Amino acid sequence: MTTFDPFLRGKVESTDFCCGEQPQKPREPEVHMVPALSSPAPAWKGVAIIDLAVRDISLTEYRGKYLILIFYPYDFTFICPTEMIQFNDRIEEFHKLDCELVAISTDSQYAHLAWIVTPRKQGGLGDMKIAVLSDKNHKISRMYGVLDEREGVSLKGLFIIDRDQRIRHIAISEAALARSVDETLRILEACKFVDEFGKTCPAGPRERLANSDKTANYFST
Repeated sequence: MTTFDPFLRGKVESTDFCCGEQPQKPREPEVHMVPALSSPAPAWKGVAIIDLAVRDISLTEYRGKYLILIFYPYDFTFICPTEMIQFNDRIEEFHKLDCELVAISTDSQYAHLAWIVTPRKQGGLGDMKIAVLSDKNHKISRMYGVLDEREGVSLKGLFIIDRDQRIRHIAISEAALARSVDETLRILEACKFVDEFGKTCPAGPRERLANSDKTANYFST
């Protein structure tokens, strides 16, 4: 079981801990212009940490594969690392579906690197197999409609982009809510099923989607 050092635990348990992941207080409504489903994904490029190296990456280099963009508010917080670690530790399940993941926040690449090299028991990410992209100028978050303009941070947005770089799925939640790796995989498999077998996908557990021969069982009653 993972334990956190006394400093991090004290910060988490303190009443003034500000990580952007507390239930959000009422505020003036904001309009976020999110790209339309089935439309081309807005092109982007930026600096990311990949295998402890600083690299320039762009949307175009992922053409021909599925791509999941995972926007999150801050490095060095309490909920965000639990999400990133779960997605990272199950990356092979995404690779089997010909999918890559890119995590994005408005922190700098140097903050990303510091977070990655920090041990997990101290609130860091540890060994990361997915790219962690810096959106320091807020351009990418704004293009995808997930920028909190007042705070200058990304909302928790998740975008599934297909091989032709069209947006197939969008999910945005408040910062206090963690995202599910299993649900993300289910939706990715549904997208892949539609691309391979037709324009619709039956409902049901992930195991059924993995075998198209079982499709007829949905209509057997």
